Order: sequence, then C-alpha cells, then structure tokens
Amino acid sequence: MGDILANEADLLGMIKEYLKFEEFEETLHSFEKECKRKGKLASKPRGNTLNDSKTRVIQKDLLSSFDDGDHRVFFELWTENIPPRVKDTDAEAQGLEFYLYIHFTIYPLRRHPVGHDRAEFEERVSFFKQYLETRGEALSQTTEFLPYYALPFVPNPTVHPSFKELFQDSWMPKLRDKLEQFLSVILKPSNSPRLMTLYKVDNNQATQQLQLQLAESDRRITSYVRKFNKMQADYHNLIGITAELVDSLEATASGKMISPEYLQSMCVRLFSSQMRQSVVQSTDFTRPGTASSMLRASIAPQTKDVPMLPSLDYEKLKKDLIEGSERLQSLLLQALRWRLTRSLPGEQRDTVLQAYISNDLLERYSTKEKTVLHLMRSPNEIVRQYMARLINAFASLAEGRVYLSQIPILLKHLTETLRKEEKESLTRENVLVALQKLSLRRSQQTAMIADDLIGWLVDELQDSDCLSDYNLEYSAALLMNLCLRTQGKRKCAENAKHVLKVLTDLLGHENHEIWPYVNGALYSILCIPSVRQEAREMSVEEILRCYIKEENPNLNRQIEFIIKQLNSDLMEIDIDREEVLQPQHRELSGESLLTTEYLGILTNMTKVKRKPTPLPQPAADEPLQRPVTPSSHRNINTEYRQKSGEGSLPHSRYNSRPPTRSGSRPSTSFRCILGVPVEFILHYFHYIFFL
Repeated sequence: MGDILANEADLLGMIKEYLKFEEFEETLHSFEKECKRKGKLASKPRGNTLNDSKTRVIQKDLLSSFDDGDHRVFFELWTENIPPRVKDTDAEAQGLEFYLYIHFTIYPLRRHPVGHDRAEFEERVSFFKQYLETRGEALSQTTEFLPYYALPFVPNPTVHPSFKELFQDSWMPKLRDKLEQFLSVILKPSNSPRLMTLYKVDNNQATQQLQLQLAESDRRITSYVRKFNKMQADYHNLIGITAELVDSLEATASGKMISPEYLQSMCVRLFSSQMRQSVVQSTDFTRPGTASSMLRASIAPQTKDVPMLPSLDYEKLKKDLIEGSERLQSLLLQALRWRLTRSLPGEQRDTVLQAYISNDLLERYSTKEKTVLHLMRSPNEIVRQYMARLINAFASLAEGRVYLSQIPILLKHLTETLRKEEKESLTRENVLVALQKLSLRRSQQTAMIADDLIGWLVDELQDSDCLSDYNLEYSAALLMNLCLRTQGKRKCAENAKHVLKVLTDLLGHENHEIWPYVNGALYSILCIPSVRQEAREMSVEEILRCYIKEENPNLNRQIEFIIKQLNSDLMEIDIDREEVLQPQHRELSGESLLTTEYLGILTNMTKVKRKPTPLPQPAADEPLQRPVTPSSHRNINTEYRQKSGEGSLPHSRYNSRPPTRSGSRPSTSFRCILGVPVEFILHYFHYIFFL
C-alpha cells in the first residue's frame, strides 16, 4: 500500500478512477475542475497489476499440476480459486471438472501403459470413486458421462473399447486447451478500481482479526462452562451433605447421638474435591474445631506483602554504562540483570521491568552516536557477554519483548554478534536464545527472515554434533518459528534440498527435545509444492520407514505436544549461570552496587501488566503450528534451587552445558516420531509421494 499511496497524484488518481467507475459524472466533473483550479495532478489509471500477476501465477500452477498429474495440488487450487457459483451451476465447468478427474485417474496408465504403479492407480481410482459419489453424482443421468461411471470397476481400461478415446494422443492436449480457455475466462482479473481493492484488503484483515477474537471467545466460553460444571457438581454435593447434616441435627434435638465415624465420613465427602484423598483420609475431623477451621481457611484470601526494591538514578546509570571502565560496565550489567532475574515473580518483577522500560534503560529513543546497546560491540568479551545476558533477560518477559522490538538497531547488533562470536561462546549462546524468544513477535520474524537468518541456522544445524544440547534446542526452535511464516517457507524453498537434508538428519538425533521443532519445521515447509517435489526425489518416506523398523522401548511413547503457556513469562536460571565476573574484596556488586551508588527517586512506577491472551492449543498428536520458546514448551518443575547469594528461580536442567554426544544415531525403532504417531507422518507422506 505504501507504494500505491506514495504521492498525492496517485491518491487523487484513485479517487478519480473510483468516481468514474461508479459513474458519478457530476461529482467527477466538479472534482476534476477543483483539481485543475488548485493545480493538483491526478495520475492516470495503471490497472490492477497485482491482481494480474496473482492470476497468472494461479493459472500457471493449475496447468503445471495438470501436466504433472498432481491431482492433490490441482484440486486444492481449483477449490480455492474457482468461484462456487461457477463450479456448482455452470454446465461447462461441471463437465470440464468431470473430465479432469478422469485425466488424473488414468494419468499413471497414460504415462506408463505397461509398468505403471498399480498401488498408485488404485489409489487414484478410489479418489475418482469418491468424486462420483459426491459432486459427480449430478452428472450420472447425462448420456455423455454415463459410460465413465464404470471406469473404476474395469481392471484394465487401456484395452476396453468404451475408453479407447481416453488413451488417444490427441485427448489430453484437447482437454488441456479447454482447461486453459476456461481459466482465461474465469480467472480474468477484476476491473474494480484500486480504491475498492484497497478497501477489500483492509476489510479482509479486519475480518481475520474478528475471527481470531471469536476463536478466543469460544475458548473462554469452554473454560467457563467447564468451571460452571464443576461448581454445579460441588453445589449438588453440598446440597446432599447439607440435607444429611440437617437430619443429624434434628436427630440430635430428639436425643440421638452422632457417632465419630459418621462425622468423619461427612467431612471426607465435604473436602474430597478440594484436597488430596490421602490428606483427607488422614485428618482427624472428630477433633473439635478441625472441620470448621479448614472450611474457613479454604475461603480465606491469600495475601502476601511483596517488598518493593529501592529506586535508582537511571541517568547516572546509563552515563556510567557508556563512559565507565570495562569492569564497572560489567558489574553494572550484572547487577541490573540480577535485579530482574532474582526479583520475585509477579508485582516485584513487573515493577523492576517497568522501571527499566519507563526510564529507557537501553536508550531506544536516544539520538546519541553511542548508546548502551553499543556495548554489544565492546572489545571486552565479558562486557559483550553480560550485555547479551541482560537482553536475554528482557526477552524472557512479554513486556520486555515489546520493548526490545521497538529498538530498530537491536536485531542488527544481535545478528552481527551471532555471526562473529565463537561457536561455544556464552555471548553467542545468550544472543541465540534472545533471538529465539524475540521470534515470538511477528515483526521480529519478518526482520530475521529478511536478514537470511534461516540460511545461517540451517548451516549451523548441519553440524549438530558440534553444538551443545542447549544451543541445538534453541536453534531448532528458532528455525521452526521462522518456517511457520510464508516468507520463511519461501526462503527454505530456495534451497529445499539442503534444508530437507538437514532436517531429516535431525530426525534421528538422540536429543528428543528438538523433535517437536524439527517436525514443526518439516510439516510447515512441505506445503510448498517445490519442496514436496524435492522430498519425493530425496525419498523422505523411506527415511521415515527406517525408523519404524527399529525398536527402542525408551522411545516407544507419545511425546506430549500441549504448550501450557504460549509466550509465557518464564525467567530462566540459565541467564545467571556460569558467572565469570566475581567481586573483589570489599568491591560493591549486585543490588548493593545499585542501591549504594545509584539510588534514585520515584523511578519504580508500577504499571498494571497486561496478561497475554492464551492461544488455541494444538492437539497432542499434531505438529507444532505456532511459534514457541523451548522454556515454554518444556514442562517446568516446581522445584527451586538455592545457591549462596542467589535468589530462587524455577529449576532448570541446564545447570551445565554438556556437549551433544557424537557417534552413530540410535538404531532403535519407535512408533512415535517427534511427538507424532508414525502412521500420521506416513499418511502425510503418502499424500506427497503417491497422491
């Protein structure tokens, strides 16, 4: 749209074009007169070149699929681009569609009359039968088409006299010419004015947004219904218990005693839905006050005072970060990161982050030649590493990712560092993880794809044995997130053979944490026809079958694919591991450095954090189809680790950086690859190779 509205003349030209199209003659005359009087020029109509180009591509793809006998791709394009009113009501279109189904059914016989693939032919016959029983049923009373309803039941149509015409050399070219003429008429680009086209584009985007909101509303409704059903069940349970207690009170009033066993059974029923069964069974409810105390405690609000950290002088901080010594720069970066990673999750951490953002710690709005972000180019390795760690901490939180995505030069600094740093460098590792987290945002995905980060990742993953498990997992996850975008798929298609080779090699990797991401990337890029063709030539199906023949009881299970919290705010312990900077004797560091030398006034302004909207979750047996981060995909343990001088954060299994074990791939089989049943993947590849 930016190109179309590049100047005033284009805009005026579109208005003039629209008025002329709608035949507003008087308005058009007044408009032209006014433009002339004011010396305004209106550009001449340029035609809808975008629509023309798109139409030509669709027509070319349809004809190419016809020539290749690829009926799946053809009928997918046919369904999407031929208007339903034409397909369902136009006799010519219905007849053409019928003969197209015949063409794709007998295609293997025409290509290889003697040594054709029998299984492929039978599968195509089944596809034709399905059409005859559905859309093709309407033509069963037409004399022209009636003989062909016997085609699926003839063992060898090539020698049957009724179908002799189908195998003549002239039949297929005639059908192709007829198809080409039909497409040239039906797919003729619209002559609607550019202004109307722009409106339709914006309207479609609004519709998509409303559809997303509707899906979210449906999800919330389902959640509320589930909660309501539970409340209703609890209510009915309470009614029954209440009725029995009233009966007991009445019995007590008439002199009958209540046994301890009866009281115990009533309380067990009352608390069974709120507490673990073992706890309920072991509690002595006959002791006076026990049941009533537990009831009051169950509804008492849980309140906990969270201390706020002292405010800082951020102007002085930023000045010393830029002008201070390299050791002071490192200490400050470490202290700022610790304040974020060691704060209590919730209000305290949100307040710290909002203070950093509101005081523009990374100077996104600065016009100075040298800013805090330029520490990524520091000659000192520790300064670069600690700057990368701080950016990684920002990227771990949703509001932090929003802030980082508003810094234009950030991605340039990160990708530059990624390509320059040594492979085992902690700086490079933190940059990679930060980029993976930033790839949850669409704008950052677009910039990464444009910077050819996909090519870099594929080359990196090619030698996976040289990567640590941690780097391997985040590289695969970042690649998958970028491959989910249309631009990303097209970028992969430019070098499809190389990409498929790397991904299929990773299918056999011993690190099962990468399987969901490799599978998600494969599933995504295989929707491109050229990639599918390359996969056929590389015999990807045979590669999968190799894994089916192997056995390994440890891998014979279904990997869980449910993402508990997309874009969740998880602050990983890995950000603070392997500290290389240790304070010297009596040297200030961490929070003591900040509160002693950089104490400020009223900089910790709290802000209500907007909760991220949960996205629809994929089923357990589906490949990942939305961007994720390994920390959010992984099940986080509730254990916390305590270290001397360190706060508590969720336990991470990455307490060290073990290298990926080299050697041969596992030789054992599993019925579930990358969290997806093998049968599901083979069904998908049957679609690629045989249909």
